[in-house]
Amino acid sequence: MTEKSQGAVIVISSHVVRGSVGNRAAVFALESLGFPVWALPTIVLPWHPGHGPSTRLTFGEEEFDHAIDDLIRAPWLPEVKAVLTGYFSNAAQPHAVARLVRALRAQNPDLLYVCDPVMGDLGGLYIREETAIAVRDQLIPLASLATPNRYELEWLVGARLSTNAEIMEAALSLGPPRMLVTSAVPMMAGGTGNLYLSGKHALLAEHRLIDNPPNGLGDLTSAVFLARLLDGVPDERALQLTTASVFEVLARTAKRGGDELTLESDAASLSTPMALVQMRHLLHPAQRPKRS
Repeated sequence: MTEKSQGAVIVISSHVVRGSVGNRAAVFALESLGFPVWALPTIVLPWHPGHGPSTRLTFGEEEFDHAIDDLIRAPWLPEVKAVLTGYFSNAAQPHAVARLVRALRAQNPDLLYVCDPVMGDLGGLYIREETAIAVRDQLIPLASLATPNRYELEWLVGARLSTNAEIMEAALSLGPPRMLVTSAVPMMAGGTGNLYLSGKHALLAEHRLIDNPPNGLGDLTSAVFLARLLDGVPDERALQLTTASVFEVLARTAKRGGDELTLESDAASLSTPMALVQMRHLLHPAQRPKRS
């Protein structure tokens, strides 16, 4: 294991008993790629809500707050090099997690915080608006990298985004220095893409679209991309590897007819993906000529 792989990652998201979404996907990916993980659930569900109604095991706001306090004063806190957050079950949790990120940054200004704003899709928000507002106002400003899908980005900026140029302008306006937007506008027929924007790069990684995919692709994408960045992989290569890994897991799952990502059978796809990805360099908004 390289020296860069020694840092632990705190992952804060949902936990399902059956399935490969939320923490189940992110923890598996990060540990498979060599990173110790501290995993904190925001809610526990028997399965993803897309499979049908089930009991929601929730945590009281005060108890969750106390758990965050415990982490802030934990003697092992210097081990932590990154934080990844996903689904939140109420508006108080993002406030508590913001305290944790700030405490970690006070000890380590280089802390990498990835905010995956798990809040909606093409059908709109599927969490309470007050929770989405808390993520937008409390966590997005702290993020080193945000990883919304296109529809979440639309909600975050309050505008429809029908082109990749509009997606890039919206990503810049949101604030984080790095943005990875999934479900970007494809340039290849029958495809879908991940659009990555930083101060230097505007990149689109595309692959073939697979209909009716299982849930958890966004969780997996955020975790694998974070792992690549922590390993010091250059941005463009990190995007290519991440997109290839996630597409390969998805394609293998679909071939098996799985209703959940078959991560346990496809760990090799996370470390050494073989899938081909179409990489494109887009015109960065900062390079566009100014209108007179």
